[in-house]
Amino acid sequence: MFTGLIREIAEVKSYKSNILTIKSNYKAKIGDSIAINGVCLTVIKLNSDGFDLELSDETRSIIDGSKISGKVHIEPAMQLADRFEGHIVQGHIDCVGEVEQIIKKENATDFIIKVEPKYIAYIIPKGSITIDGVSLTINDVYNSSFRLTIIPHTLRETLIGEYKVGTKLNIETDLFARYIEHILKHKSNRKSVSWNEIDRIQMSY
Repeated sequence: MFTGLIREIAEVKSYKSNILTIKSNYKAKIGDSIAINGVCLTVIKLNSDGFDLELSDETRSIIDGSKISGKVHIEPAMQLADRFEGHIVQGHIDCVGEVEQIIKKENATDFIIKVEPKYIAYIIPKGSITIDGVSLTINDVYNSSFRLTIIPHTLRETLIGEYKVGTKLNIETDLFARYIEHILKHKSNRKSVSWNEIDRIQMSY
């Protein structure tokens, strides 16, 4: 599990035969889970200046190639003793979005992000979303897009400040929205679904 708070901006050294080699100051261990631009991957080899991770067929079928090149956000998996900030992030990408508009304001910048309309059901106004591994709050939701307002600190400390119109983005929608939608969709096959059951499912993750 992750929180969507970026710990470092690292660099992709190479990507060959499904192996992603990252240059990073983070001291990983074999088997560690690390989110690379929001994608949960496993460390399979340690190098003097970073580590290697392997991408599965499923991961490669979802993400855009631009997300495994150049600079990348990294976040190691959360430890039990860590302070919980951000929101609950699995590192499971739902879809690839695209920056549709960038609107600069006095002390923030709005980003309009386009997604396939079928994912809008999981994108909740004032809820949380993960963009390239960064935990953000959604302001408005439209038919096939949504609006984020990014403060200057976030623009400086993440790669979001380098985004342009047309930039592709790894998107993980809200975990609980997906669970509740799945439960309700399959409710016809069950007698009922109580809030206690929903709470139990949420607390198991």
